Amino acid sequence: MAYDRDNRPDLSNYWMPFTANRQFKADPRLVVAAQGVHYRTEDGREILDGQSGLWCVNAGHGRPEIAAAVNNQLLSLDYAPSFQMGHPIAFDFAQALAGIAPEGLDRIFFTNSGSESVDTALKIAFAYHRARGQGHRTRIVGRERGYHGVGFGGISAGGLVANRKVFPLLAADHIRHTHDPARNAFARGLPPHGVERADDLEQLVALHGDTLAAVIVEPVAGSAGVLPPPVGYLQRLREICDRHGILLIFDEVITGFGRLGAPFAGHYFGVTPDLMTTAKGITNGVLPMGAVFVRRDLHDTILGAAEAPMEFFPGYPYAGHRGACAAGLAVLDIYRREGLLTRVADLADLWADAVHGLRGGPFVTDIRNIGLMAGIDLAPREGAPGARGYAAMVAAFEAGAMIRATGDTLALAPPLVVQPAEIERLVEIVRGVISALD
Repeated sequence: MAYDRDNRPDLSNYWMPFTANRQFKADPRLVVAAQGVHYRTEDGREILDGQSGLWCVNAGHGRPEIAAAVNNQLLSLDYAPSFQMGHPIAFDFAQALAGIAPEGLDRIFFTNSGSESVDTALKIAFAYHRARGQGHRTRIVGRERGYHGVGFGGISAGGLVANRKVFPLLAADHIRHTHDPARNAFARGLPPHGVERADDLEQLVALHGDTLAAVIVEPVAGSAGVLPPPVGYLQRLREICDRHGILLIFDEVITGFGRLGAPFAGHYFGVTPDLMTTAKGITNGVLPMGAVFVRRDLHDTILGAAEAPMEFFPGYPYAGHRGACAAGLAVLDIYRREGLLTRVADLADLWADAVHGLRGGPFVTDIRNIGLMAGIDLAPREGAPGARGYAAMVAAFEAGAMIRATGDTLALAPPLVVQPAEIERLVEIVRGVISALD
């Protein structure tokens, strides 16, 4: 159904997530259709998608082959239980995912979201240590300004204060974030300074001993405003984890499926984690789905140590859903056919030139880029942190571009199918918005 401003749905019943509900409902931004790299609003305006929906529409909107695959699957088998029962397409999709994963991460546990993927990965980490006789390893390590969803495990490991201060938490500690504008402002790609911040983990080992189970980090912190890791940082984390028997988990919900110009950030950085959480681009955002990629020996250790027939108890009734698997297989075919898992490598320099061209604009204090991601820091208004970023997001939508604001940071991440002219258009809209800010 198409809506216009005179035929708008009642907005009162839907409690929107991660939204300033009062502000939104006073002046709603409603989209009713999408195609390619554009949305269409209720009043017929075209909006350039500068954030891939929500970091997920990598292959662009309105792909008929995905819709057809889902339709065909649902007409033949809509739902079948995944507990003590199987259906072929889930096994097919798991095999296809293993085929593009970093080497060794070939055991796939399906979930329905990034939050579920993170909580599941943490449970796998605990189960692995228990299976090898180290059940005392129950503490997790996250990073300041990290975001790992809204499950209790993800909130505990995450480092966003607003997410942590309301709910009870699991045993967790945190290493510092890597954002260092004093030394790395306006870095193109990986910032040169800050590898030593990985050594925070050694301090936590000294504090907590061998109770540390896992470290979870986003290879590139996305929700905190696009924070690429310093040169050598992830490699050093990997070395410290190996030295102390700690599992390393990469949260690739945002960086997975081509965002950096490689299938996964593990490929891009040359660092293979023990577990990897995914969602979003796994189905191009068409249907909810996530997956945890698990190192084979972790999987085998857990199954080999189990005394009960059922070796691992977490699971979700919609995990490996038939429609989502069909969508995922169609998406992987598009990624392969159109070279989207590596296309960004050819766009990266053009993208960097475009976004760094915003340097010198009013209130711009830093710009960061990696792959097809960019973060633009704006100086906050006095006494009103986040207000300038929010105003920029709203103004960009009115000017014809959908971007994301995290506090006073603007995050840009268009679909992987974006063309050079569309990148230029997106950046010009942002330039105009920044120039008009107060």
